[in-house]
Amino acid sequence: MDLETIWFVLIAVLWSGYFLLEGFDFGVGMLLPVLPRNEAERSTMFESIGPVWDGNEVWLVIAGGATFAAFPAWYATMFSGFYLALLLILVLLIVRVVSFEWRERSDSRRWRTVWRWANTVGSVGAAFVWGVALANLLHGVPLSSKGDFTGNVLDLFNAYTVLAGISVVALFALHGGVYLTLRTSGELCERAALAARRLAVPVTVIVTAFLASTVAVAINRNDRDAFPTVLPAAIGVVALVAAVALVFARRGGWAFVASAVTVVAWVATVFTGLYPRVLVSHPDFGNSLTISGAAAGHYALSVITVVAAICVPIVLIYQGWTYHVFRARLGGGESAPRPAEPVDGGVAGVPSG
Repeated sequence: MDLETIWFVLIAVLWSGYFLLEGFDFGVGMLLPVLPRNEAERSTMFESIGPVWDGNEVWLVIAGGATFAAFPAWYATMFSGFYLALLLILVLLIVRVVSFEWRERSDSRRWRTVWRWANTVGSVGAAFVWGVALANLLHGVPLSSKGDFTGNVLDLFNAYTVLAGISVVALFALHGGVYLTLRTSGELCERAALAARRLAVPVTVIVTAFLASTVAVAINRNDRDAFPTVLPAAIGVVALVAAVALVFARRGGWAFVASAVTVVAWVATVFTGLYPRVLVSHPDFGNSLTISGAAAGHYALSVITVVAAICVPIVLIYQGWTYHVFRARLGGGESAPRPAEPVDGGVAGVPSG
């Protein structure tokens, strides 16, 4: 396997890591309006992701940096063509980051409500636009013979890419709900388990539809055979069905593993369908950016490979230690979720405050 292909795989791994880790803290943000019943429970939900959310975003920084270093032509075309979409993501991420800090600046009920909703809007919006952006790599955007984006922001939105965005939001919400069953206790934990059960079936339908559509898009837009794209898609469907079964069986730990596999399979399906190109051109397929055509020189790839071999294990060890340190449940108990009926209308009820 040549260095260009190795780095294409590594970038897919980095995006998988970002979606896997940022996915559950986005999911927690999405559930903020519906799960907690009082300010203490809202604080518990913020605390469940407080020590790790910024570390999770490191994966995005590394993915962007790796793309710039390994595939400068890909980086240039994607970040110029998707400029408005990426700017929107940046704004949403900033709003979300600010919500963690500014929420604690006042005890005013209205003040805290504003920043709670800011976190939710940032989480839903960023997840949706990330799904749209990655799906466009495969679905195709108008490119010139020089690899320049010739369309506008409306070209990024179509039935397939919107489905991609919705599937990411749905999958992250489920991922976050399962995560909360592992990090909280008491009634909040029970409501998180109930939310995961209510989300399980619709999420399965939406994500399965997206994975099946991705296989079809890879065939129609990127001149690919069904295999191997169908392989990660099938793994994703199986893992998602397993997650649903485990959620209903109240096996939170294994359900989280299964939802994590589904998130990784989502990214793997897109990148497998994309190979050997990094950005499909439509309607002029011949203008598509290929791995070899967009890659940096052999020397540059060799240097960054050495750097990655040294730095990535350090990042993994540090982040693993962080999760180990902050592994205890929050909310005043260590008990696992107990069977429970919906309280005051269940997760769909309107929270106080």
